[in-house]
Amino acid sequence: MPIDPDVAIGAELPERTFAWTSSDVLLYHLGIGAGSRAGDNLDPRALRYTLDDGDLQVLPSFGIVAPTFHETDPPPLDLPGCDINLAQVVHGSQQISVQAPLPTSGSAVLSTRISDVWDKGNAAVIWQEGVARSAGGEELWTVRSSIFVRGEGGWGGDRGASTIVEIPERKPDADTTYDVTPQQALLYRLCGDRNPLHADPQFAQAAGFPAPILHGLCSYGIVLRTVTDDLLGGDAARVASFAARFAGVVFPGETIRVQAWNEVEHIVVSATIASHRAERDGAPVLADCVLVPRR
Repeated sequence: MPIDPDVAIGAELPERTFAWTSSDVLLYHLGIGAGSRAGDNLDPRALRYTLDDGDLQVLPSFGIVAPTFHETDPPPLDLPGCDINLAQVVHGSQQISVQAPLPTSGSAVLSTRISDVWDKGNAAVIWQEGVARSAGGEELWTVRSSIFVRGEGGWGGDRGASTIVEIPERKPDADTTYDVTPQQALLYRLCGDRNPLHADPQFAQAAGFPAPILHGLCSYGIVLRTVTDDLLGGDAARVASFAARFAGVVFPGETIRVQAWNEVEHIVVSATIASHRAERDGAPVLADCVLVPRR
């Protein structure tokens, strides 16, 4: 069987020691669209993402990519008990929680384990959990993510739970659009994700897409940055956690509409495609999306 839950669940992955610099942070922010609007080069709030002058801040989603930021090969899938290939896999969901504002440079060790494997019938969902700690053992951030493996379900395993985040039935507190640039995926892949699905037209077609698609984590970062700017005064230090399910694809050149509702304890977020094409307008990008601010 390509996936053996008895072997996979609970398996510890090799620890990963990594380091990052302010240049990595700046490139990541550019990859998720910081500084792309007219006037951002003169806006002090926008420059907090793109200028390392002492006021540089780090959007927490950087912690997700920091461990693999300098990788130049396609992401490996050498998971214990899982014989799968890259063309079968799409990112399912992602969450990050930070204990404090991330430093603009540093080093850490990431410990990761496979926490669960779900059987969806025509697909499998593999969950991983990780903790990044400083060299002194201090917990810096935690991550939880899933990958969706097409064609590998059907062994009669647990289907898993589903958590649906309801969109409030009122006008959003923020409603913004972001125009994904044609080269956005090519730029973002320099942040450590060289999956050819996001750059190679032939690979994308073999995987069932008409063209290369934007990285899910790029959309994730774009949406987090947009909500941080719209409802948290552009202060990345106010983000305690951000979670989302990847509900659809984005093609470079499309427009993402980000709507956000400021609730008592968290911010509910919707991300969809805004398009003049009826078949794409309103298509989901992120779902079950929640930002927990640091009060």
